[in-house]
Amino acid sequence: MREIQGPLNGLKILDFSTLLPGPYASMLLADMGATVLRIESPTRPDLLRSLPPKVGAASAAHATINRNKKSLALNLKDPCAIEIIRRLLSEYDIVLAQFRPGVMAKLGLDYAALQQVREDLIYCSISGYGHSGPLRARAGHDINYLALSGLASYSGRRDGGPSLSGTQVADIAGGAHHAVMGILAAVYRRQCTGRGGHIDLSITDCAFALNAICGANALAGAGEPKLEQELLNGGSHYDYYATADARHLAVGGLEPQFAGRFFQLLGHPDWQQRLLDPEQQPSLKRDIAAVIATRSLDHWLRDLAPLDACVEPVLTFSEAAQSDLIKARRMLCQASLPGGGEQTQINTPLNFGPDKPMRHSAGVQPGTHSDEILRTLGYSAEQIQQFQTQGIIA
Repeated sequence: MREIQGPLNGLKILDFSTLLPGPYASMLLADMGATVLRIESPTRPDLLRSLPPKVGAASAAHATINRNKKSLALNLKDPCAIEIIRRLLSEYDIVLAQFRPGVMAKLGLDYAALQQVREDLIYCSISGYGHSGPLRARAGHDINYLALSGLASYSGRRDGGPSLSGTQVADIAGGAHHAVMGILAAVYRRQCTGRGGHIDLSITDCAFALNAICGANALAGAGEPKLEQELLNGGSHYDYYATADARHLAVGGLEPQFAGRFFQLLGHPDWQQRLLDPEQQPSLKRDIAAVIATRSLDHWLRDLAPLDACVEPVLTFSEAAQSDLIKARRMLCQASLPGGGEQTQINTPLNFGPDKPMRHSAGVQPGTHSDEILRTLGYSAEQIQQFQTQGIIA
């Protein structure tokens, strides 16, 4: 279990989500001390559970993203299960749901229905396109949200078109992080006013909001942002460059002092003057690439070590995990697996002082805490056994 109580100790959340956006959001909340109870189907397991590789019997990704949470497996199509949810609302006053609009309403578990049970309920609905608008009922994934938000149109290379990121930008930076912000804002409002509310969170809305710089420029009349033609998407020397051994350097020195040191290292301090001419950017990048390609990554790193120039190596994940930076920031932790043993996981990036938690509980099997939860709600052993026999719980 976690070694310390986090700043969200006391918040209690019912999490009806699966896959990535919702579970990642509730992982962040649980890492900060909130009590998260996953409501899972006994017959339709979260697809994340089947994602390889496995650590013991569990998916490594599932064990990480669903750490520090409890699990109650309920057949939500049974009225007895709905009554269990209603009882849980006496304790759990925040709901996180991740379905297309209308699904929770059919089950009698939408905000309108549950607010009748708990007036100050905070209810966050994560969906691809929101609960209003022309695409509200449409299915989608991260790639679709990036496409419709405009972000994909200028993320990639001119000769290859849009390219996928190594992580799910819309799902995590859009859906998960905005869900946490929305929930915590709603908690603060409830503390001030006593009112809960419904957060209608569209992942596409959130992805669209990530067009922070290029979108602002376009709305101001600068024209459409294009592939490799903006300051930060490859349209300047701010880019990745291959070394002689097929590794890469990330060159980010935009400011004059950083650019000057970088060009001095390359042996061409005069190239700094070319930064002021947009027409020279393509040829400048070719010249930089030609010089960097003459030496290995290790050679460049030795020269760069004493230099503060915003130039860094592109590390593999394993290299990053073993780096002095990640170790010093305590970004790796251990999680206890349900069947025994431990798994190394990516730790929470949120640090609230000297006592950053370094031990967690990995995600558990569906229904691990069903008996425990139902007993706390006042159900007898006989009732719980009957629920199991009828397939209401697992």
